[in-house]
Amino acid sequence: MSNFQSFIFLFLLILSHQIFSQSLSLKIEGENEIKTKVIDSVGYAKSFNNYVSLENELNKLKNQLTRLGFIDTSIDSILKKNDTLFNAHLFLGEKVKRIRIQYGGDFNTELLNFINHSSSEGYFEIAIAELENSLSTLNSKIAEQGDPFSTLQLINITKYNSELISSELKVVTNQKRRIDKIIVKGYEKFPQSYTKRFLKLRTGKTFNLNEIKKKVELLEDLRFANKIKDPEVLFTKDSTTLYLYIEKARINNFDGFLGFGTNENTNKIEFDGYLDLRLVNNLNYGETINLFYKSDEIDQQTFRVDTDLPYLFGSPVGIQAGLNIFRKDTTFSNAKQYAKINYLINAEHRIAVGISSTKSTNLLDNDTSILNDYTSNYYTLGYTYTKAQFYDPLFPINFWLDFSAGLGDRENDLGNQSQTVFNLDTYKIFNLNPKNSIYTRLNGAILTSEDYLDNELFRFGGINSIRGFEENSLVANLYGVINTEYRYRLSNGIYIHSVLDAAYFENQITDTKEKLFGFGFGLGLLTNAGLFRLNYSSGKSENRQFRLSDSKVHVSLTATF
Repeated sequence: MSNFQSFIFLFLLILSHQIFSQSLSLKIEGENEIKTKVIDSVGYAKSFNNYVSLENELNKLKNQLTRLGFIDTSIDSILKKNDTLFNAHLFLGEKVKRIRIQYGGDFNTELLNFINHSSSEGYFEIAIAELENSLSTLNSKIAEQGDPFSTLQLINITKYNSELISSELKVVTNQKRRIDKIIVKGYEKFPQSYTKRFLKLRTGKTFNLNEIKKKVELLEDLRFANKIKDPEVLFTKDSTTLYLYIEKARINNFDGFLGFGTNENTNKIEFDGYLDLRLVNNLNYGETINLFYKSDEIDQQTFRVDTDLPYLFGSPVGIQAGLNIFRKDTTFSNAKQYAKINYLINAEHRIAVGISSTKSTNLLDNDTSILNDYTSNYYTLGYTYTKAQFYDPLFPINFWLDFSAGLGDRENDLGNQSQTVFNLDTYKIFNLNPKNSIYTRLNGAILTSEDYLDNELFRFGGINSIRGFEENSLVANLYGVINTEYRYRLSNGIYIHSVLDAAYFENQITDTKEKLFGFGFGLGLLTNAGLFRLNYSSGKSENRQFRLSDSKVHVSLTATF
């Protein structure tokens, strides 16, 4: 091939490429200028790579106009003006504004509450522009009632007048689906009682996927389990199987230190320090076991153990039982036992009824009018509310309220004495923004009686009460403590905070009424080992000046395992 022939071949090749790669243009007009403006307001693509995509755009526009009420829309002609330009002419006709839909006697008219409509006997009317969304909503609601494969059809469509068309609604239904089987993937030993009572998912219930998804979100309020992904469902000809994807979370925690030595006078081993152990769901039952021991600087010892067993035998009822032993140097010791029956209303609310019994022993040689052996028994009633935010490892509980009341009597050598007792412990975190929050807590109790013994009074003060005072160094038959903290989050794992506490208490034995205050600051640090907390605080009373020498430093590391 000569050079001239090669040049001609190359030129023709380039020219043919340009010809075949030219885009096609489209211009659409209506039957008059007004209808053309309607078409332009809806909008359409005007440039295409081939004729097929151009035709698809015309059909798409026709469907859009039909949904807007131009139900007579048709493509009159498509004219080719030149190699790249096509003119299309559409006929729109008059716009129909509403559609009247007639229904049969088996249609559930309560479904109409979910759409914008006007209705009369045997039919309802909606705007044409809302038809598609309205039918989609109705179909979704029918599916939620247990028929996920239902369909809606409009049949016998006729033009009633220039602004209204009429049709009949046909509901194509299938057999209603119910949950036949629930399978948990990931955490296969997830407690069945929590599936049934906490998530409120059980076999035999009408299948509703949207409702199921909402219930699975309740796992956010459960500490020992997390959702891996949304639930899925397997439909077969005669069964419906629901799959839940859950993982087990580590939530056991340990806090404290423990020391021991031999008493020089008794040659017996004595323990000091403290231990706070919390075991959650280790038996895959949802149970909680708490163990607490503390020996403080003013020769007081506290031992406390309790267990909480929810959803007994798959019911909404649980039991809680515990033992609390308190010893005040060589003065007295108290042993309290209690048991409660809890009714778990839902993930946030529970009520409880129970009994408690306390036996106190005077360790001194002689009894006095204010220190004596006694036994007390109470019938109790309680309510607990918990609002979690487990997505935040630093502050997992946003709102907590625990209230209890008891009615009973105290018996000792001097006779019987009727008594009532009230306890309140509540706190709330006000999240101002992602970095700033305010923590407030109110804790208090009151014991009403004709007379009082020193060994039955409340003891408070310290890191879990009014800060800046020794642990359990304050004695009262009535007290109230307000704790406040302004918290500033330096990062997702570090925060600093202020300490501002106030308290009021009364002790009728010593005829004391006093106000107390605590000031200080602290920090929290989330590490691989756990949550490290440091508090520096100092306390003062109305009659005592603020002194740095009275300040208290509290250090703790709560490890999760």
